[in-house]
Amino acid sequence: MYAGIFAAFIFVESPGLGIGNFFYVPVCLIALVTDETRGAVAGVLATAVYATAVVLAPAVPSTQALTTATGIRLVTFTIVGALMGFYANRNRQLVDRLRDHAGRDFVTGLGNARTFDDELARRCAAGRPFALVLADADDLKDLNQVHGHAAGNAALKRIGEVLRQHAEPGDVVARIGGDEFALLTSLPADQIIALQARTNRTLSSENLSTTFGVTFCPADGQTSAELFHKADDRLFAAKLVRQNRATVVALADRSA
Repeated sequence: MYAGIFAAFIFVESPGLGIGNFFYVPVCLIALVTDETRGAVAGVLATAVYATAVVLAPAVPSTQALTTATGIRLVTFTIVGALMGFYANRNRQLVDRLRDHAGRDFVTGLGNARTFDDELARRCAAGRPFALVLADADDLKDLNQVHGHAAGNAALKRIGEVLRQHAEPGDVVARIGGDEFALLTSLPADQIIALQARTNRTLSSENLSTTFGVTFCPADGQTSAELFHKADDRLFAAKLVRQNRATVVALADRSA
């Protein structure tokens, strides 16, 4: 646009026509896609191109190249570029923050169900092996009833921190439900078992624990629905085993 307006000024401009005002357009466009610094630089460049066009235009006296009007153009081009760049950049930052908040769970700071679903679908489409691990916080309902929801939220936050701590750098950890977390990882089965043990070992000192259900792609399924359904079934089965074990221990204690 600089070149187009420059050419139009050279061949079409006449006193009073004001083609030089069109230099605001490229200044604004550059500012909108960059920031205040580049917007101001675009304004300075527009002034330099304008002054050059005044010198070369046959219908415009070259003595007008360095005048008060040119100085005013320098100020206005620069200010407009800087202001538009500032607000455009500020708006992009706000949009990025909103997008980030929209994809995060407000209690734990982890990704939420929507972010996790998108990542699970992406990994399924990629066709590379990975594991889906579901983790359910044990006895969260009892904790909420006895100590209140603030304690329950603190427990959820702590479980999320521990899962993130023991996960690999490239893994995705998210809270996908009230007391349910999910992990996408490329670890093999034996290392996932070790991760589960480390997680509960860390949580046990705070009287917290989690129950896990795991599926592997492509062995257990190749779609998000298949993997999630099987992982949820295995999580439910593990919950039943845990509850039955607790019941047996309680009955044994009573008989003793």
